[in-house]
Amino acid sequence: MSSEGESFSASGPNHLTVIDWESTHYRSSVIASLVQGVYVLERDRQQNRVKTLKALAPPWWEFFNFQLNDVLVDPVDHSFFGAVFELKSPALIKAPKYVVAFRGTLTEPNTRSRDILLDLKCISNRLHKNSRFKCAFDSIKTMVDSAGTANVWLGGHSLGSAIALHAGKKMTKRGYPLETYLFNCPFVSATLERIWYKKIKHGIHFSSSVIKVAAIGTYNYLQKHKKQEEDDQFEVLANWVPHLFVNPADPICSGYIDYFSHREMMEIIGASEIERLATKHTGVSLMSAAILGRKSEPYHLLPSAELIINHGQSSSFSKAHGIAQWWDPELNFRIIMYKGNKTFVGNSNDFSHAILL
Repeated sequence: MSSEGESFSASGPNHLTVIDWESTHYRSSVIASLVQGVYVLERDRQQNRVKTLKALAPPWWEFFNFQLNDVLVDPVDHSFFGAVFELKSPALIKAPKYVVAFRGTLTEPNTRSRDILLDLKCISNRLHKNSRFKCAFDSIKTMVDSAGTANVWLGGHSLGSAIALHAGKKMTKRGYPLETYLFNCPFVSATLERIWYKKIKHGIHFSSSVIKVAAIGTYNYLQKHKKQEEDDQFEVLANWVPHLFVNPADPICSGYIDYFSHREMMEIIGASEIERLATKHTGVSLMSAAILGRKSEPYHLLPSAELIINHGQSSSFSKAHGIAQWWDPELNFRIIMYKGNKTFVGNSNDFSHAILL
């Protein structure tokens, strides 16, 4: 039995009837639709609908003139967790030739235990140590080797965006920054977004930054060397600007709002050097390195990003965390670009320029 959300005709962005890759709304709606296509592809597999007339996944990519080139299969539970799509007319301006998309957690019996286990690995910053990520990264690397950096885009939602983010960071450090769209990407540190009084919230952040810097200094002293190589690798990421789609009502991803706004505030008060060091670490990662000897860069920490914040009202957690919000033609959002130590603010509440009927 299928749900309405699986049907493109009932739930997809049917308003995007003319290709306009210059439009931010169009690009994000298409990538979100391809990610949704991976969700539905896995549900088709579970319902034995793949390659039948009952299959619901194909319209999610065929509507935008994409074809399915490859399906990424988890070697543990054999579920479909990702896919490689090819645009049939790739000569368009600002259009990708290939998109590698990853779904998030599915709670159906066939996928629940595996996906939840990977969610836990995400929280413990061990996501890159599992076979699903290795399969995803190998596929991305193969595509980049054959098609080139500019022709390969990444996209993911929730757990899938964590995979895309970690893979994107890894590729960037190798000299291959990829256009990346991350929908409701998990921010695993505790979020302060629910604290409404800004002075208290920034005070907590400031204290945390100072403590982390002190811990970094102590750890480096005990190790008798500076972690210059790790610092240099983090700085390499500054020119990579992934697109982060977040909803303040979604506790899974809303931490990014605090993370970047705090950095902006620290720069304003003249404490940017403290934050430059603190922004590379979490308290958990520092304790893990000092006590357990595990060096593990928190995957969600970034020097640069384009933050797209949904300012519309969400009636439930499922709406706030759902991927469908990102192709809503009535989406009320704000864009903030963080590029290294620079911040650029923009607003876009009118999609009339993007919706071409």
